[in-house]
Amino acid sequence: MRHSAYIGLGANLEDRRGRLKEAIARVEGLTGCAVDAASSFYRTEPVGVEGQRWYLNGVIRVKTALRPRELLHHLLDIESVMGRERRAKWDPRVIDLDILLYGDEVVRESDLNVPHPLMHVRRFVLIPLAELAPDLVHPVLGKTIRDLLAWVPDDGQEVVRIEEE
Repeated sequence: MRHSAYIGLGANLEDRRGRLKEAIARVEGLTGCAVDAASSFYRTEPVGVEGQRWYLNGVIRVKTALRPRELLHHLLDIESVMGRERRAKWDPRVIDLDILLYGDEVVRESDLNVPHPLMHVRRFVLIPLAELAPDLVHPVLGKTIRDLLAWVPDDGQEVVRIEEE
């Protein structure tokens, strides 16, 4: 059985665009996964921290036979192979891969929360997600991605679409 999962991508170190493209290719290369849609990339203001370089963010939709925990394990492996070092929360990073949604499933475990617990208050997640699936309903909040985006203030969360080069 194939499930649709939405994965958030972010990077604010090194070649951000190159890192996002590499991450997408690595996810596409996973057994049991096929990337079937990708949002544009967006230059985004860091949220929750100051003095960091702005991020490049996007979202991909993956058709997968992997269960949420298996998918998480593979995403963490991709981050590690790409040089991600976890030191402190919200540190700058060469790549960040987050499971935002996995079908309409709700998972609450110590190290895995789906839907992503902060996605509904982050414009850098909602804008690219709305590009792919504006009418998708958040399985906990019962609101569409479009409606969630309309509710989130943009103060301190500037998001600018980047044209493909």
